[in-house]
Amino acid sequence: MKKELANLLEVGLRELNLSVDAHQTRLLLEYLQILLKWNSAYNLTAVRDPKAMMTSHILDSLSIAPYIQGQRVLDVGTGAGLPGIPLAIFYPDRQFTLLDSNGKKIRFIFQVKNQLGLNNLTEIQNRAERYQPKILFDAITSRAFSSLSDMTKTTNHLLSDGGRFYAMKGTLPTQELSMLTKHYKVVGSHELFVPGIKNDRHLIEIESSN
Repeated sequence: MKKELANLLEVGLRELNLSVDAHQTRLLLEYLQILLKWNSAYNLTAVRDPKAMMTSHILDSLSIAPYIQGQRVLDVGTGAGLPGIPLAIFYPDRQFTLLDSNGKKIRFIFQVKNQLGLNNLTEIQNRAERYQPKILFDAITSRAFSSLSDMTKTTNHLLSDGGRFYAMKGTLPTQELSMLTKHYKVVGSHELFVPGIKNDRHLIEIESSN
C-alpha cells in the first residue's frame, strides 16, 4: 500500500505541475500515515481509505499552493491540518499557524509537527474571533471552515494590510459571493484541478479594504 500511495502522490504532483524533493515526498507520505493511525482512534476525518485520503486531503490541499502569497499564513479551522500541513511541507521557508478550537485536533497537529520536524508550523487552540496574535498574517486559508461572509467577518482582525483570504470551496459559491459586504473585493476565482477528484473545486481569493 505504501508504494501505491507513493505512486499516487508522484503522479498527482506531476499533474498539478508541482515539484518536491525526496525529503518533502517522505514528509507528505509520513503525514498521511500518522493521519491514518490517529484517525482510527480519534475520528479526525470521515475519509477512511488511504488512497482517497491522498487524493481528497493531500493533493486537494496542494492544489492551492501556486496561488498562496505571503510569508505568514494562517490556516483557520484547520481540523486535521488541512490544507496547512501539506502547504507547510511544500513551503518550508514560510511560517504557518494552524488554528482550531478542537483540542483533539490540535494535539494531533502537535504530534505531526514534532514527528516530522516542521519548524515552520505553530498550532493554536482557540476560536478565530477570540484569537489575538502579536503579528498579523499575510494570508488566511480555509477549507470548509464556514461561509465566505462568516470567514471574512470572524478573521478580518487577523489579516495584515494588503493580505488576502483564500477560501477553498466545492462548486462556485455564487450565493455566498453575493453576500459579501462592500469591504471585501473578490480578486480571484480559481477553478482547481485535483487529480482523482471529479467534483468541482474552487479557490476564492478575497482582499479586505478595512
